[in-house]
Amino acid sequence: MAIRPAEQLIHKAAWLYYAHGLRQDEVASQLNISRASVAMYLRKARETGIVNISTSTQLFTNDIMARRVEDAFKLDAVWIAPENAYLADPSTDIAVLAASVFLELVKKGDRIGVAWGRTVYTIADIMSYADLQDVTVVQLCGNLGAPYSYRPDQCTMEIARRLNAKGLNFYAPLVLSTEELAQGLRAEPVIRDQLAGVADCDLALYSVGAVDADSHLVKCGALTAAEMEALRSQGAAGVIAGQIIDASGEVLDCSYNRRVISAELASLRAIEKRLMVVQEDTKFEPLLSAIAGGLCTHLVIGAHMAERLLEHAAAVAGKKAS
Repeated sequence: MAIRPAEQLIHKAAWLYYAHGLRQDEVASQLNISRASVAMYLRKARETGIVNISTSTQLFTNDIMARRVEDAFKLDAVWIAPENAYLADPSTDIAVLAASVFLELVKKGDRIGVAWGRTVYTIADIMSYADLQDVTVVQLCGNLGAPYSYRPDQCTMEIARRLNAKGLNFYAPLVLSTEELAQGLRAEPVIRDQLAGVADCDLALYSVGAVDADSHLVKCGALTAAEMEALRSQGAAGVIAGQIIDASGEVLDCSYNRRVISAELASLRAIEKRLMVVQEDTKFEPLLSAIAGGLCTHLVIGAHMAERLLEHAAAVAGKKAS
């Protein structure tokens, strides 16, 4: 069973202290908590069995893989949903865990940026209701046509409703027909100010999209399957808030991106907590691209994806050593 979000700090403090050999003051500094809190967390770790002092080679009873992924990819926090063979759709466990993590990360007065897609809407749909004060939920990109499910405005307003928060939608389409139209719309004061305000968010919630025929960009009509295939040949590796990124996590230089109304990647990177949730194993390459681009600080994935990430990290480390 995955560690509960509320126990994350206990687990991380024990990992840093026992596995990395950091002093208590160093652990406190890295986790931005007091030294007294570190001492309390270490005591709880021993009392609850998270760590066993006498068997240093088996420090943790749960989620050691999450700590290894954090170390390998320099992430602030990782949560791993266990494999559940009894579920018709195992990705449901990931969404349930992500909803819990999200609620743990949200604080009173926060400004939250939300993207779109099936993953984000599923999280919103199963999220518990919370009455948080002075929280604002901001749409990160332009909108899609009415027939399409999981639209950015739907995701934003459903999460705002669950949090009893204020929701701010983008009154602009995701993709314009020409680059000139998109440039002019971005210059409009209302749109310009909303895009500029994304960097002031405290938390972002999004997934990363694939760049194939099953991509949301293809399904919603923003691109044809042939156009997406052509972009793949040009280096397209993933989709973040409607924008196509390359393998290094940078915006791909293409006409499509120049026609998109969405927050700049620099604004997304300025958000302190960037929670990425990936349900599908087919999004391994897009996830690597997002991590490489610094677009993820907090991550919720399944156990199989975590194993693939660790195998990839080991392979990269092996190449560097040879």
